[in-house]
Amino acid sequence: MQFHRSNLTNDALIQLYKKILLPRMIEEKMLVLLRQGKISKWFSGIGQEAIAVGATAALQDDEWIMPLHRNLGVFTGRNMPLSKLFMQWQGNKEGYSKGRERSFHFGSRDHHICGMISHLGPQLAIADGVALAHKLKEEKKVSLAFSGDGGTSEGDFHEALNTAAVWDLPVIFVIENNGYGLSTPVHEQYRSFSLVDKAKGYGMEGVRIDGNNLLEVYDTIKGVREYCINNQKPYLIECMTFRMRGHEEASGVKYVPPELFELWAKKDPVKNFEQYCLDENILTAEDVEQIKTGIKNYIETELQLAAAAQSFIPNTQEEVQDMYAPVIKNPALEIRNQQSPVHEKRFIDGIKEGLHQSMQQHPNLVLMGQDIAEYGGAFKITEGFVQEFGKARVRNTPLCESAIVGAALGLSLEGYKSTMEMQFADFVTVGFNQIVNNLAKMHYRWGQYADVVIRMPAGGGVGAGPFHSQSNEAWFVHTPGLKVVYPSTPEDAKGLLIAAINDPNPVLYFEHKALYRSISGPVPEVYYEIPIGKARIVSEGDDITIITYGAGVHWAMDYAERHTNISIYILDLRTLLPLDYDAIAEAVAATGKVLLLHEDTLTGGIGGEVAAWIAEHCFQYLDAPIMRCASLDTAIPFNIELEKNFMAYSRLEESVSKLMNY
Repeated sequence: MQFHRSNLTNDALIQLYKKILLPRMIEEKMLVLLRQGKISKWFSGIGQEAIAVGATAALQDDEWIMPLHRNLGVFTGRNMPLSKLFMQWQGNKEGYSKGRERSFHFGSRDHHICGMISHLGPQLAIADGVALAHKLKEEKKVSLAFSGDGGTSEGDFHEALNTAAVWDLPVIFVIENNGYGLSTPVHEQYRSFSLVDKAKGYGMEGVRIDGNNLLEVYDTIKGVREYCINNQKPYLIECMTFRMRGHEEASGVKYVPPELFELWAKKDPVKNFEQYCLDENILTAEDVEQIKTGIKNYIETELQLAAAAQSFIPNTQEEVQDMYAPVIKNPALEIRNQQSPVHEKRFIDGIKEGLHQSMQQHPNLVLMGQDIAEYGGAFKITEGFVQEFGKARVRNTPLCESAIVGAALGLSLEGYKSTMEMQFADFVTVGFNQIVNNLAKMHYRWGQYADVVIRMPAGGGVGAGPFHSQSNEAWFVHTPGLKVVYPSTPEDAKGLLIAAINDPNPVLYFEHKALYRSISGPVPEVYYEIPIGKARIVSEGDDITIITYGAGVHWAMDYAERHTNISIYILDLRTLLPLDYDAIAEAVAATGKVLLLHEDTLTGGIGGEVAAWIAEHCFQYLDAPIMRCASLDTAIPFNIELEKNFMAYSRLEESVSKLMNY
């Protein structure tokens, strides 16, 4: 192994030696603690330390890094208190995730480290979003994301690299090629000669280096950082290395040929750099022993501090509250709301006006989506926006929903707000992982805002078939950490969108396509909010209660107009997560007979959850069984007559009659 010091001083080299030795000695201690049962799991990076240490040392302290399991050198390189890291690994409340996450599945805003999730690939797109923020602010900074060789097989790898290339983002993508994805060797992962060959396919530069050579890693990334900043381009680095322990300790290493361990033991990044420092008289043997003793004492002292942490006492209220970031109310919104002129507008105009006024109110708001710039979006909601706000803030995206959701999350790390248009709600399936595992859990895991709104054009009634007409809101109501809203009027469409954008939590904003140009109503001209989590009483009545949302509100209103002999209480939920249970209870008590109406299919629909809550909490008010009117448990068909037969409204008359007979 050849080391080239370039212009590094002896002091700089000694500091690098200490930086690479620290994670090695911590790991050796962790393996002892694992055997003693004092920690439950450990993903070892022994043999790979040069990559994490060299990369972190080459960046500025305020540049975001997206590390993975085996990147202890990132955390120690950012000088995180070791006692707090020990608390994290022990699952103590005083760690970085309040005991909610394991090993390296946590982040720290103060240290510009983004917490990983087990799915690995989504980290790369977050780096895109951070780099986009730097680009928008014209800052001379990069972001850096790690991937393993196995992670390069994931679609997220392709999407993140392609987006970074198309948008000319200053991102450094680092592949730690250690030969195995758990036990799967690289020849079963890819067929290219090397992973860096993929760079050319994305229109970016790349290089393959010795990942065990600390100075080569440091010098390469330092140079690549300058390239990315000066050229505003991404870069791919493949670091060749080897994992000397199992994927995690329980998995063992029986699948690895013994001769590979002998070969890579000779390439040990710590021992080789130490020997270089001795050979070049940068350090003496006495210096090395003194440094090791100092680190050992430091580890033991910090471990004792961690052991003194208080015993864990769960706090249910805190657990529930921490799923969401607190929302800061703006009292000026309410004042202006009361003094506003009102105009008759279509549903689609309410959405557009809410989005437009939000762009004016928030200079840090970025819109992203397929065809939303010059074309104005599939439904023309953003038509004219690019001329007013520019392409930097109104961004066409490649066809890669997962990467764009991830980029939106990355923007929020740097204080931006973002709204993504999912061209059709049906397409959310290819961004599902980012939404339910990254966006939803981010604040609970390490206190970071995920200030993202995803607009979801949903629903049928337009003859668009199984992949453009689904009602998939129930998929997300099951996910704590998300907020889900579904307006039914132009006024609510505008106010709920503004509220969603002002909310620091991730919000899925469902907008029914069939309502876009078919529904009109009064909309205040001023910038205002409709509070998230508050239902709306559409009409009061004495005979039956219909609880619904979205297009179902208009079905219920139409039915009430045609059946004036029945006094119907109609409640528009508006927000599906969190539900307004007080309003639901009042609606049940008003009539004692409840029909839950929604366009979604019956099984697993939100009506089932609301019915269960009513049965548990409002049983004393009921004069009849709770009934549900929903669409068929089939895919939504294309043929208009089949679609009508599918829809819940085709059974509404029958459902009301059945309920009235009790």
